[in-house]
Amino acid sequence: MRAVRFERYGGVDVLDVLDVPAPEPGAGEVLVEVKAAGINPGEASIREGRMRERFPATFPSGEGSDFAGVVREVGADVRAFGAGEEVIGFTNGRASHAEQVVTEQALVVRKPPAVPWQVAGALPIAGMTAYAAVRAVAPAAGETVVVSAAAGGVGSLAVQLARHAGATVIGLASVEHHPWLQSHGIVPLEYGDGVAGGIRTSAPDGVDAFIDAFGGGYVEMAVELGVAPERINTIIDFEAAQKYGAKTDGSAAGSSADVLAELARLVAAGELDVPIARAYPLEDVRIAYTELEHRHTLGKIVLVP
Repeated sequence: MRAVRFERYGGVDVLDVLDVPAPEPGAGEVLVEVKAAGINPGEASIREGRMRERFPATFPSGEGSDFAGVVREVGADVRAFGAGEEVIGFTNGRASHAEQVVTEQALVVRKPPAVPWQVAGALPIAGMTAYAAVRAVAPAAGETVVVSAAAGGVGSLAVQLARHAGATVIGLASVEHHPWLQSHGIVPLEYGDGVAGGIRTSAPDGVDAFIDAFGGGYVEMAVELGVAPERINTIIDFEAAQKYGAKTDGSAAGSSADVLAELARLVAAGELDVPIARAYPLEDVRIAYTELEHRHTLGKIVLVP
């Protein structure tokens, strides 16, 4: 099969698509033919070596967590799934950017027919991260929540989940993404100089919670806006979180089949929109990550093997 591999830490130029042996499912595992696989900023950080202390790579390394596809084979003791079933899942083995992937049956759920392949493949990591981040700050009806990088892969889902909880949501994003935010009931604000003042103007009664999906000082800004540290969650600025006592719930806190199944249900019911910025063939993985690392896309980028 064809799969993404890299043999050293570095930029997108270290990524190659190679012919490798197809995986075989072991006990409790399923083999899935991948129809779509999302890409995530954390994967770029691992490949660049910026997270080597927490997530060291063993070379040659595969890549990717998200996937959606069709079960082709199951290992011993697998009773929940059978060949031919359409599924959404994730792997902890850095292996989904490939034509086939093996993962534990506990990390897979059935794909509702109403969920398109590209949306399904983009959903797991961003969706579970957004779910955990919103749960961490526990928005309630009548409260005001601010979300940075509100049009990104995680932010675009977090703003909707916070709105579902009944909160007023202020989304910080580029002007070109404001129409999408407005169409989903979000109050859009452009990031940059003066954003704190804009937040105060938009939320004259104060901000109750803050979700940071971007980094770069937003945790400190939230504290300055009077948000209690226990109602600030960042998925990226861990140093600031430690300094101010903010939360850092992300994909690890939200990674479960139950959460993924609930997110898929919301998508199928038309209650959660997963915007797809672009879909690239597997061979264009370098181009896909180059676009991702510019951090200006609306929603998710996916690979289509």
